[in-house]
Amino acid sequence: MSRRAISVWRISLFVLAVASIFWLGAVNIRAVIGNDMLKTGTLEFEGYMDPEAEREIFRLLSFASLVIIISYATVLISGTVFLLTSPFRLKENGWLMMSAILFYTFVPVEAFTLYLDGKMAYREFFTTEGNDVFRELFTARVGALAGAPVIALLCYYTIIALAVFRPFTKTSPPADEA
Repeated sequence: MSRRAISVWRISLFVLAVASIFWLGAVNIRAVIGNDMLKTGTLEFEGYMDPEAEREIFRLLSFASLVIIISYATVLISGTVFLLTSPFRLKENGWLMMSAILFYTFVPVEAFTLYLDGKMAYREFFTTEGNDVFRELFTARVGALAGAPVIALLCYYTIIALAVFRPFTKTSPPADEA
């Protein structure tokens, strides 16, 4: 294997790790910020919040959405480069195959939710829309795809555990048995 190929997969792995931290961190921040706006277990907004405070929360959600969009795109690209250039083969590394399946299965879900996030960010930074438009977008984002984004998030945390513990790794037999 050439020296250039080694550096490409290592760089892509580093970029993947850093972008994943930003992406999953921003997803959690957005969930914490947005959770205060809704009544528990419903898609109804709390009635006690001032319109100015609500507008500020939507602004913060828009900033978090920008971080999510950029970092997810970076994770998608660097993850693909890593899979294509790394010396780890999916056949021998079941943990890597399972991680790739879990990640790429939810690309359409993420694409749709990133579209909704992009709409919110666009409206925040390039228009002067009122809170009612942001409420509609936020409700659509939270209720998107009947909970598939939450399942995707659980799968992403599973990927972290798979990468740490590396189950299903084939080991070559000792030389005396071969």
